[in-house]
Amino acid sequence: MKHRIGYNRIGRKASQRKALVKNMVTQLYRHERIRTTKTKALEVRRKAEKLISRAKEDSVHNRRIVAKLVQDKEVLAKLFTDIAPGFSDRPGGYTRILKLGYRKGDSAEMVLLELVGREGQEAPRRRRARPAVNTEPSQTEVTGETAAEESVAEAAERAASDAEVEAESETDEK
Repeated sequence: MKHRIGYNRIGRKASQRKALVKNMVTQLYRHERIRTTKTKALEVRRKAEKLISRAKEDSVHNRRIVAKLVQDKEVLAKLFTDIAPGFSDRPGGYTRILKLGYRKGDSAEMVLLELVGREGQEAPRRRRARPAVNTEPSQTEVTGETAAEESVAEAAERAASDAEVEAESETDEK
């Protein structure tokens, strides 16, 4: 039974899991949006929201606690000066998870984890693969013939060559 299991281990050892969460939280604060799998996003979201709640009150004690997870000084300063004050009147729910679909290789569910308050910027749209475009001009573009004219011309050439072959075979028989 899975009762009282506090967190998802993400299939990694403790040191790897902690490093992964630290790096992803730092990247979330740096870029304010990251693209990852749903499982990782749920774990990162837990830590990220707790750190934002901590950073709302700027004190030496809170800075030291947050600095354990966010080890980049520029990102730490951004969190305390830009990000957390923007959420001062919000009691929680600082992040949002948007579903992007499934990853091609292993069908893992991909999501976009972003900080709330980015309403002015829209989510990146998925691009569809376009068919390859031939950059060299085709024979029809060079001669200016359309496909219909080209097929009529080919049919006439085949008929003429068939007539020549029949004529040669009749002369050979006589």
